[in-house]
Amino acid sequence: MPSFISAPLTSHLPELPILERRNWLIHLHYVRKDYDACKMIIKEQLQESHGMCEYAVYVQALIFRLEGKIQESLELFQTCSILNPQSADNLKQVARSLFLLGKHKAAIEVYNEAAKLNEKDWEISHNLGVCYMYLKHFNKARDQLNKALQLNRHDLTYIMLGKIHLLEGETDKAIEVYKTAVEFSPENTELLTTLGLLYLQLGAYQKAFEHLGNALTYDPSNYKAILAAGSMMQTHGDFDVALTKYRVVACAVPESPPLWNNIGMCFFGKKKYVAAISCLKRANYLAPFDWKILYNLGLVHLTMQQYASAFHFLSAAVNFQPKMGELYMLLAVALTNLEDTENAKRSYEQAVALDQCNPLINLNYAVLLYNQGDKKGALCQYQEMEKKVNVLKETNTLDFDPEMVDMAQKMGAALQVGESLVWTKPIKDSKAKQRAASGKPSSTQQPLGSNQALGQAMSSAAGYGKTIQLSSGGGISAPLAKPPSLPLEPEPGSETGPEESTEPQERRKEKCKSRLAAE
Repeated sequence: MPSFISAPLTSHLPELPILERRNWLIHLHYVRKDYDACKMIIKEQLQESHGMCEYAVYVQALIFRLEGKIQESLELFQTCSILNPQSADNLKQVARSLFLLGKHKAAIEVYNEAAKLNEKDWEISHNLGVCYMYLKHFNKARDQLNKALQLNRHDLTYIMLGKIHLLEGETDKAIEVYKTAVEFSPENTELLTTLGLLYLQLGAYQKAFEHLGNALTYDPSNYKAILAAGSMMQTHGDFDVALTKYRVVACAVPESPPLWNNIGMCFFGKKKYVAAISCLKRANYLAPFDWKILYNLGLVHLTMQQYASAFHFLSAAVNFQPKMGELYMLLAVALTNLEDTENAKRSYEQAVALDQCNPLINLNYAVLLYNQGDKKGALCQYQEMEKKVNVLKETNTLDFDPEMVDMAQKMGAALQVGESLVWTKPIKDSKAKQRAASGKPSSTQQPLGSNQALGQAMSSAAGYGKTIQLSSGGGISAPLAKPPSLPLEPEPGSETGPEESTEPQERRKEKCKSRLAAE
């Protein structure tokens, strides 16, 4: 029987092209965030393919970007675009690198080139809108963001569109955008918080409570919502309850300037002035260019009759906010008590020129002029004050402090104009009458001592790093797809974050200012 020798069976596996041989391994290490091993394999792949492997170059560029080497990543993405000029994703990554380098015009040109390759990519329209926003071309930015929403509705696009309306001062339109966004995504705590803060800014406390409460329902640790809720309680004088809320926020963001600003003003409302200065100085350490914190520090030092310190902080605030009349008035109060009458007059003149509504400025100025023997000038300022009071009574926008009313009546009698000024507005009882006026301070209020040890709290302050959460764009539905580019967001400094929660605080500070009637 013949024997048959069977030939060995050989199975031939398909050979991968040399340019793609290690792509799967590169991808595996990249998604596992094993970047060192990934870079070694990329190096081998590029040597073998003589630098022609598009995917290896692409992933190497992504790793460079993660390491902060934006310029190097830009050059590699440009290489990818040369290797594959028909890839819109390569162009989007080039544009994103240009955006991160601050080259917004160049980024727009590249995004427009990418749009020619893919006209229905919401991410391109969204990112064009963000670039135009940085260039302050708000009309073009709105058009691109609205186009992005037509292509695909995303929370991030709604947020950017609302911010553009806020930058243009269109609060009502911003609220409408955020309301639409909340209807689309009712569980987005950032949208709920932002909408609550806008209502809070407008004084619509019921709606603000509603949206902030919803945000806290979905995320009980949302520090922005907690900070805003505490600010509302603080505005209504519930300082202890507000401080309880702020303790929760302090655990989440211990280095938040608005937090320490609000805590300081809570202590100010409780007449704990040393604690107030300590907290405000910590806020000033964390945000040295925030004029509101400097304003509050000046106000507290005036209350404590520490006029040199008050002048220091108020003059710094004036440098950052030179168009605010009340700052010049408080600066004049400090100068008057420092016996620098001439500069106090100049400061009052500037305050009167900048503020056409606050009668307290004219009253304080009239007292200074009267004490200097200039009765004619004092009478002129008194009459200006009367005009402003009559306007405010008609518009029903101000509650007059009883101390201011009393001083105005005394001033009228001294100027022999009688007490013809009728104060028909309801007068609120002042919980904390702080006399820091143009004349001499009240003899019953004694200085509380020096504040040499107040800066100690600042030594524990450390930098608080904010991270931006980037939502991913639409991936490419193909095996071993490149990681997609990401929609752009503004940098942390341009966000309307917890700073918005200090707006009600401004209203309370204005009430404090009205207690500075002159004697």
